[in-house]
Amino acid sequence: MDLLLLLGRILFGGFFLYSGIKHFTRADAMAGYAGSKHVPSPKVAVYVSGLLIFLGGAGVVLGISPEWSLAFIIIFLLPVTFIMHQFWKETDGTQRALQTTNFLKNIALLGAALMLLSVSTPWTFSF
Repeated sequence: MDLLLLLGRILFGGFFLYSGIKHFTRADAMAGYAGSKHVPSPKVAVYVSGLLIFLGGAGVVLGISPEWSLAFIIIFLLPVTFIMHQFWKETDGTQRALQTTNFLKNIALLGAALMLLSVSTPWTFSF
């Protein structure tokens, strides 16, 4: 079970770690998209959200401060899910399907983060 938890941490945390890096390497494109969703100070929002998920993902992978790491991920997911993926406002079928998929993916990731909060700490194979 310890190895399964470690594998799950690598997969789950690695997703956020990678996504955080993308926030920094593709900040302009992401800021443009955030701006189209009326996010105030979109470039700052992209950097702040990137930092949250980079630190959260790294913390989950490494087992460093799991509660804080998961809190960073949850703090990212809550507003992003409901602001950036408002599928119910889309009139184009393709965009509606895309936003629905991203909304539901984020809800599932939020559920996984909440479940990980129930795992006793310190996690095995942690730094």
